[in-house]
Amino acid sequence: MDECKECCHKTKERSEKEYKDMMNRLSRIEGQIRGIKGMVEKNAYCPEILIQVAAANAALNSFNKLLLANHIRTCVAEDIRNGRDETIDELVVTIQKLMR
Repeated sequence: MDECKECCHKTKERSEKEYKDMMNRLSRIEGQIRGIKGMVEKNAYCPEILIQVAAANAALNSFNKLLLANHIRTCVAEDIRNGRDETIDELVVTIQKLMR
């Protein structure tokens, strides 16, 4: 699988579809954040803002889950196949940071 040959260089070539999907998700999240900012500017009621923040957090968590799954399926699997077991340690550290 040549798909992750760049991972050991700390870059990742993504397919056009994967790139577009990620950018679309991030644009939606960015819009949610702008909406929250607008709510604060308009002195919206706190619970309404909190609900929107929770939705933005859920969207970011969903993005992280998809990105992590793809990373494991491609970069991590390829590195393990190629004997680069240090990638496992990197993955463990990454998961620990995500779980803070």
